[in-house]
Amino acid sequence: MRQLRMLALGASVLVLLSACSTGGGSPSPSAVVSSGASAAASSAATTAPKPTIKLGSDGFYESKLMAEIYGQALEAKGYTVDRTGLGLGTRKVTAAALESGQIDLKPEYIGSGLAFYDPTKTTGDPAANQTALQAILNGKGGGITVLNYSPAADQNAFVVTKATADAKHLVKMSDLTAVASQLKFGVATDCATNHVCAAAIKTAYGVDLSSALPLSACDQPMVDALTAGTITVGELCSTQPDIAQNGWVVLTDDKQTQPADNIAPLVRNDLLAKVDKTSFEAILNNVSAKMTTTELTKLNAEFVFDKKDVSVIAKEWLTANGFV
Repeated sequence: MRQLRMLALGASVLVLLSACSTGGGSPSPSAVVSSGASAAASSAATTAPKPTIKLGSDGFYESKLMAEIYGQALEAKGYTVDRTGLGLGTRKVTAAALESGQIDLKPEYIGSGLAFYDPTKTTGDPAANQTALQAILNGKGGGITVLNYSPAADQNAFVVTKATADAKHLVKMSDLTAVASQLKFGVATDCATNHVCAAAIKTAYGVDLSSALPLSACDQPMVDALTAGTITVGELCSTQPDIAQNGWVVLTDDKQTQPADNIAPLVRNDLLAKVDKTSFEAILNNVSAKMTTTELTKLNAEFVFDKKDVSVIAKEWLTANGFV
């Protein structure tokens, strides 16, 4: 950071000297005063204290983990992070918090984030989802920026045990249509209002989820219900390590109801105006670039099976990847 600031100051001095020497004359007193005032302003800006970052996340552990990773990466570069907003709740809650300024920054699954605002624009292309989401967020809360999305993607996934898959001949989501009345569904707590859940599944597959059991989708309650047989079809996150651990079957979304859900930080523009925008964004973008689906699934396993705290997992991953 210090080196970038010194380079920027050096570049400013060179430009001033070049402008003053044009025509062979000496700079006028007013130019010198202006130059000095400009330099003083620049110096004041670069030495201004860094603002505290109000960090937020959705309620499930993976979202809190990604937020913690972004937060610790910022702390390593001298920022102070307020974690009051971690685990606030569903997207409806965290989107409102970001728009209102209750939080400044949150990790988002860009396909589902886009569907929250306009389900007609979601696609299987993360770049298209990012562009469409950015266009919408330009007009929210004074402006919100979608930073670079990670290679890591975590789609909503409907999962059954192998025994259920074998007994009901389930391979893809459309196989559910004929046997839906014989199955017990568990869905995310916001499924009824989430445009890529109840409405999308009913439209594409004719499966009515209005009487499904609402549970924390990307968390232990859904896993426990599927394990116990309380439900026979559960909505999980595709990066949940329990799927592979238990040999469960992810039903192929053959009608492509679920959008590409790569992860990206959302940041309020009024925060970006208070920081060195280029370096701030680089901190988060560099972290995102390193996070793959495989890596994220491994980190989730450390939380679920090794019982590590998300702050510990985040610190170890950032250290291993040279961020702290």
